[in-house]
This record gives sequence, C-alpha cells and structure tokens, in this order.
Amino acid sequence: MKANLDSLMQDRNLDAILVVGPGQHNPPMVYLTGGGHMTRAFLIKIRGQSPVLFHSSMERDEAAQTGLATRNLDQYRPDELLEKMNGDVVSAEAALLRLMFQDLGLESGRAAIYGRSDVGAAYAILSAFQQEMPGLDLVGEAGDTLIMAAMSTKEQSEVERIRRMGQITTSVVGRVADFITSHPVKDSTLVKSDGTPLTVGDVKRHINLWLAEAGAENPSGTIFATGYDAAVPHSTGTTTDPLRLGQPIIFDIYPCEAQGGYFYDLTRTWCLGYAPDEALALYEDVLNVYTRMINEIRSGELFKTYQRLACELFEARGHPTIKENPLTQEGYTHSLGHGVGLHVHEKPFSRLSAANNERLDPGVVFTVEPGLYYPQRSMGVRLEDTLWMRPDGVPEVLAPYPLDFILPVQ
Repeated sequence: MKANLDSLMQDRNLDAILVVGPGQHNPPMVYLTGGGHMTRAFLIKIRGQSPVLFHSSMERDEAAQTGLATRNLDQYRPDELLEKMNGDVVSAEAALLRLMFQDLGLESGRAAIYGRSDVGAAYAILSAFQQEMPGLDLVGEAGDTLIMAAMSTKEQSEVERIRRMGQITTSVVGRVADFITSHPVKDSTLVKSDGTPLTVGDVKRHINLWLAEAGAENPSGTIFATGYDAAVPHSTGTTTDPLRLGQPIIFDIYPCEAQGGYFYDLTRTWCLGYAPDEALALYEDVLNVYTRMINEIRSGELFKTYQRLACELFEARGHPTIKENPLTQEGYTHSLGHGVGLHVHEKPFSRLSAANNERLDPGVVFTVEPGLYYPQRSMGVRLEDTLWMRPDGVPEVLAPYPLDFILPVQ
C-alpha cells in the first residue's frame, strides 16, 4: 500500500524516488497521483516527506487536482536552460532535474527511478543528470521493484475502483453473450442479417464499442478465440473466423479505466448450441480445479502453493502440466494466476519459480484462471475470475458472472 512507501524505501536504503512521464498510462505516476491529463510531469518523493509533483504551466489545474504539493516547471526557466546549454536538450533536461532535487534539499543519497519515457532519451538524460549530481546515486530496479511491492496490496479505494471495472466488464460480457445468441444459424454457423457468417472480428468491434461507452479502455485488446486459436492460451483470435456451433470459444477480457487506470481480468469459455463430449469433459475438469481453488485458497499462503495443487489435480485427471514438463504445449500450460491493479499482470505471481514473499495477504487482488489446451484437437478451455483477499482473510470474487459453458442459440 502507499502507506508502506517510507518503510519500503527504508528497507531498500532509498532516500528518494523519481517518477517521470505522463500522468496517464504510466502506472507508477498514476499510482502516486491518482492520474490526470499531464503530458509531461516529474514526481519526487523524499523518504519521510510527501511527494512533490512538478508540472507544466498549461497543466497546472490537472496537477492541482491530484491533491499533492506541486511546482510549476516554468519557474526553472527551461527556455533559458536550453539557451545556456547551446541547444543541447539532454544537458538542459539534466540541469532541470538537478534544480528540482536541489529545490527539495536533496543532493546526495540513493534515488530509484520509475515511470515511462523513451528508452534512449531517458538513458541519455539520466546519465547526464548523474554527472550533474555525482553525490546522488541513481538506482534502477526490475522485477520486484519498490513500486510493485507497494502496489501488491490495495487500499479500499483501489479495490472499489477494480470492482467497478469488474462490473463494467461483466456487463459487456453479458452483452456479448446476448449479441451472439441473437443470431440465427445456417449450416451450423451463426449468420448476420445479410446471410454472411458472424465472425470473431464482428464480436471484437462490438466489445470495443461497449467498453468505450462505459468509460473503459481496452489497451491490450481482447482474446476471443475459437478453434485452434482457443488451444493456444494467448492467441487473440483470427478476426475472419466464423462462429460455429459446438466449437469452444475462449473469451478473455481485461480492460482498464479510461486514461490507463485500474484493470479487471475475466475469462469464460463458451460452446454455442451444444458441447461435444470431449469439450464437455475438458470443461468439467477445469471447472473442478477452479472450484477447488476458490474454496481452498487461504489468506497469507504462498500463491505458488495453489499452482502446485492445480498441477497435481490436473495430473490426477490425466493431463500434462508444466510441473511435470515445463516445456509442455498441451494440457495445463501456464500458472494459476497473478495480481491485478494498474497492470493487468502484477505481484503476486503464482508460477512455481515465484519468490517466497509472493503471498495472498489481505488486500491482494488476484486472478484464479486454470485452463486446459490441446492444439492438435483445436480445443481449449479456461475459466478466470478476479478476487480480493479481504481483511478478514476470505477471498471474494469482485464481479461474479455465470460459469455456463453452453450458450443456447436460435
């Protein structure tokens, strides 16, 4: 949680953090500011002090809405800095950063860097800034970063934003189900009013429209996959594929709040009209594991404990798993779940190689998503919901939606 930032900084021997980039679609900046239309911003937090947001003059009102202490970048006269550096943008930006840190009284120590920027520009500017302030040691992190550690448990306000995204998501999923099943069938294929097949692309266009109407974004697209594509976990689906009776569809939808806010993640598998016995058997195995996980997950446990259990349950039903063979491309081929927040995938992770601090502690928002995939049979099944580990230690599905496998059609 954000309340833990100072203690996390202390644990990692950090005196400050610097976040760069826009106020949207930039998780570290959104996390610390709440988001906002800021195209160019810097945030500096010194350990033990409140963050300070540096913004452009044109976006002063947006910056003020964050409730943070703010400084206008124009007060540092960036035009004069550029002239002084003979038009050298890199040197001028490095000098600007130096002035900001000096203004806050920090000229030595360790500062970790986060945010979103062009990699080449960031490397050049930060390298020059390091030379400008040799007493300040710039620290880069990857993987288990301070920000990701703070994000791994959510405040109540964050949970409610995720829940609201879940409500939008399930509403759109319901509209998709109604839209598909309203189409007539000709020769085992759903058809539109002009007699042409209803395709994956037709459905995806409606998904994007309905999400936008609800105030959500779909930055990474949607998995709506049938046939062979449904048997490869992250195949997004071929837009020209028609929707046919009895052919499993994996529908994995993971939108976020407008302007790059909090995500939700949900998957359902559908068969239209009827389900072949082979598909039904896979579905029942996945549903059994899904139900066991929902009922057995406990607060404070390592997430990977349940990945191991999921593998054992699938193996007992005769399916290959990545526990037996990490390279398998059929059976159970991925991990059980992941954290959800300002990234659609964030800590904690359930993979067997996950660190021993990736626990399902109170405040964690995470997915449970067992699945089975058989490419040679053009068949895949996955079920996924997003849960919150409540303060009382009970996991709660944030936006329930029916687990029906067969969708009746006209």
